Amino acid sequence: MDDIGTYQERTFPVFRNPTIDVLEHGRKKHHIPLLLEIDVTEARGYLRQIKVASGQSLSFTAWVMACVGQAVSEHKYVHALRKGRRRLILFDDVDISVLVERAVSGDGRAQSLPMPTIIRKTNEKSVQTIHNEIRAAQEAPVAKDDVQIGGGRPAWTTRLFAMLPAFLRHLIVWRRLARNPFLAKKMMGTVVVTSAGNVGKENGSAWGIPLGIHPLIVAVGGIARKPGVVGEAIAIREILSLTVLFDHDVTDGAPVARFVQTLKKLLESGCGLDEMVVPVDTRP
Repeated sequence: MDDIGTYQERTFPVFRNPTIDVLEHGRKKHHIPLLLEIDVTEARGYLRQIKVASGQSLSFTAWVMACVGQAVSEHKYVHALRKGRRRLILFDDVDISVLVERAVSGDGRAQSLPMPTIIRKTNEKSVQTIHNEIRAAQEAPVAKDDVQIGGGRPAWTTRLFAMLPAFLRHLIVWRRLARNPFLAKKMMGTVVVTSAGNVGKENGSAWGIPLGIHPLIVAVGGIARKPGVVGEAIAIREILSLTVLFDHDVTDGAPVARFVQTLKKLLESGCGLDEMVVPVDTRP
């Protein structure tokens, strides 16, 4: 045993079991990933101007969520949920689940765990409002064994659920969610937006391809500086690596292509940010 070296042995945190459930059920979904490159030079410029004018670093993810919410509201099929075998429910409200990094306790130690919070009616909210709700979720108290911010359930029920055998968790929750689109929307929203942070920032493009159970998943990857065509000239642009996963059971390529074109147009124009830029008074 001397050749093994030193090591630590810890108790596996039961609060990870629901996450494992999502990954297991996500593997069974017929998700099709689209890897996109989006020119966000204009948007990043607006964000820098807003920071200079207000001193506030507006969340890039919040802005992406605002654009996703607007694009989904124009192409509702991409976040449709099945009701039985022959019905689809197309919701008007776009409820987006976003992962927020929080410190939680486990095995007597603080651990960092991405926890979902749902931004309701994202399609009707401004970038600033979405930003504020994300910041509030980051600062909200999290009870021991919680797995979702603002879930509204006592923490002991979450722990009890996480300790159950996988087949019981499936019967109690996951099977019900698969059969009841209204319960699914209430508990988990209809869209996920997740971010890989600064991955790929220094070394080029980086796409994330997550697993999940939502009909639409948007993964925000790295932002790289690349040459691009602007008019008749070549200029350095800021290019976002974006992944869109759609559930092929509820929608096809053509509606998704229209959704992607709308989303691309919103992102590349810096939609919603130009309204927040304070004009600079150049008068003497």
